[in-house]
Amino acid sequence: MDESKKAPSFGTNVTGQGDALDQRKAANEKDDTLTTRQGHPVKDNQNVRTVGNRGPMTLENYDFLEKISHFDRERIPERVVHARGAGAHGYFQSYGKVGEEPISKYTRAKVFTNTEVKTPVFVRFSSVIHGIHSPETLRDPRGFAVKFYTEDGNWDLVGNNLKIFFIRDPLKFPDMVHAFKPDPVTNRQSMERFFDFVSQSPESTHMITFVFSPWGIPANYRNMQGSGVHAYKWVNEEGKAMLVKYHWEPVQGIKNLTQKEAEQIQGKNFNHATQDLYEAIEKGDYPEWELYVQLMEDGEHPELDFDPLDPTKLWYKDQFPWHKVGKMVLNKNPENYFAEVEQAAFGTGVLVDGLDFSDDKLLQGRTFSYSDTQRYRVGPNYLQLPINAPKKRVATNQRDGQMTYHVDSPPGINPHVNYEPSVLNGLKEADKVNPDHTPHVSGEVKYEAISRPNNFGQAGETYRRFSDWERDELIANLANALADVDKRIQKQMIENVTEADRDYGKRLEEAIKRVQESVDDKEGHAVKEAEQEGMPSDPY
Repeated sequence: MDESKKAPSFGTNVTGQGDALDQRKAANEKDDTLTTRQGHPVKDNQNVRTVGNRGPMTLENYDFLEKISHFDRERIPERVVHARGAGAHGYFQSYGKVGEEPISKYTRAKVFTNTEVKTPVFVRFSSVIHGIHSPETLRDPRGFAVKFYTEDGNWDLVGNNLKIFFIRDPLKFPDMVHAFKPDPVTNRQSMERFFDFVSQSPESTHMITFVFSPWGIPANYRNMQGSGVHAYKWVNEEGKAMLVKYHWEPVQGIKNLTQKEAEQIQGKNFNHATQDLYEAIEKGDYPEWELYVQLMEDGEHPELDFDPLDPTKLWYKDQFPWHKVGKMVLNKNPENYFAEVEQAAFGTGVLVDGLDFSDDKLLQGRTFSYSDTQRYRVGPNYLQLPINAPKKRVATNQRDGQMTYHVDSPPGINPHVNYEPSVLNGLKEADKVNPDHTPHVSGEVKYEAISRPNNFGQAGETYRRFSDWERDELIANLANALADVDKRIQKQMIENVTEADRDYGKRLEEAIKRVQESVDDKEGHAVKEAEQEGMPSDPY
């Protein structure tokens, strides 16, 4: 046989059959059909498998587990997302009330019911998409993650500065980040890739409206809101639960930047937010945030035009009032950036008694992903590091693994017994003090989107609630970003925002045309200017 005509082989089969270049297809496959790493055609890449279309999610979501587990391991040691960050230590103290009622009516979590204790906290602020040394003026959501070292163990409230998110199904998370990250061939971030994804994900329209407004570039970390984004649950001593959303409001006030202001600052200092936070704490100007909550009875709430578990939606204050429940103060800078800020590891599944999960699909997907990522990025024993270890007794049967620092076994326990149950003086289960929260779940297990997506309603409401300058900035930023992308993507984005608000769509379409008429390829010119204007030097 002519060697040049042999099929290339990349697997163990020397004939080339059965390996990565095998062209055999399943009956429902085409040349562009997406498959898993196991070769299974992916029939639904938009929805995880849930009980009913609201959730909860089921563990046998193999496509999701394969996809998210691989995604969690795409970078080392830098975080895949939230790589650029700053942090500080402080404390949280509860006010003990929700309005005029004792907070214990709604939650038994001691971090809220014990008003005498100042609970230590560590907070990490971050940008989301950009790399570890990227400018802090880039347009991006900002991470706002708080680790509470409570008397009952750690609680991580892992959120963003914005109160919503781009997507509602965790199966789409790796695709979203891939689209937002640099092109795998050119290593350049591309607005075409970004808008290609979001234009085909209409639930992103609300988040896009915030991100491309001044809210997409907070002035610094001290003047930035925070939010848990998702609906969680509070559980009281009777085991009864309420849905809850968390909001951090800066006592210093809220400040955002225009694109022009951000570019001017970036030209002078691309670490401005980190410097601002550090210097404020060093001189005793401690930043403070008050924590507000919104409460809602758990359930489907058919009276609403959206699903209350949908993380792309706001709960409006006029329907679900904000209640001030505590204050956080940051009063100590890290002593070592790497040991504290870089190795700090958060997870949405880290809750204490009195706090619980809702059936929000994205929250459940993150709950697997975040802690799985930390075990890969920092190591299986990341919880033994001082910044991550709870400030209380720890006693487990977990052993060994990379970088084991010590054995979590208290004095007097039989060191030969690393299992439970046992009668040989091993660790025992704790007594149950309060009844568990036992939500009832029933329904068909299926791959299906939620029944009330309402992808555009709140995006339009947000646009109309913006001040004039915020709307002007939003339109200008979107038009500049969309001017050079594929016309099919432009058309879809205009259709999406028009669905949100006719004026929004009309202004965006007109603004894109104006930008194109006066097109000035800034990035291309910058490349040429660097070549033409750079001053020659002699070798040394």
